[in-house]
Amino acid sequence: MPVFKDTEDMYATLVPFFNKLKDHPDIGPKIMASGLVIQFRYTDPDAVITIDCPKEVIIQGEIEGEPTVTMSMKSLTAHKFWLGKVSLMVAITKRDIVAKGPIPAIMKLLPIIKNSYAMYEEYLKEIGKADKITDWN
Repeated sequence: MPVFKDTEDMYATLVPFFNKLKDHPDIGPKIMASGLVIQFRYTDPDAVITIDCPKEVIIQGEIEGEPTVTMSMKSLTAHKFWLGKVSLMVAITKRDIVAKGPIPAIMKLLPIIKNSYAMYEEYLKEIGKADKITDWN
């Protein structure tokens, strides 16, 4: 079974997790201070999630205007990334993640989100998706 059964399942999983990150006292303020508009474009299933740092909101679906950075990837790659199983630089080099925009700005956020990998695993357990921590097919 795939990690996300469809687009709605993906939104129902990732949007609340992104909001958890945004609201985290150590992670959220640092990410929001970047001033970036970071858009994640996923395939298999298709979904678009945007972190609008200036407005401090997580947006499900398409947005008006252009994001500062766009990160395109398969949903499985995103899932593995949040579990800490995918190196951003390796994934970009291998084109598993296609990044557009100021990549150095995104790279500066990596140390900030380092603790989010354990948070994602714990979050999956909280929402009854513990089986997705190791079952990626």
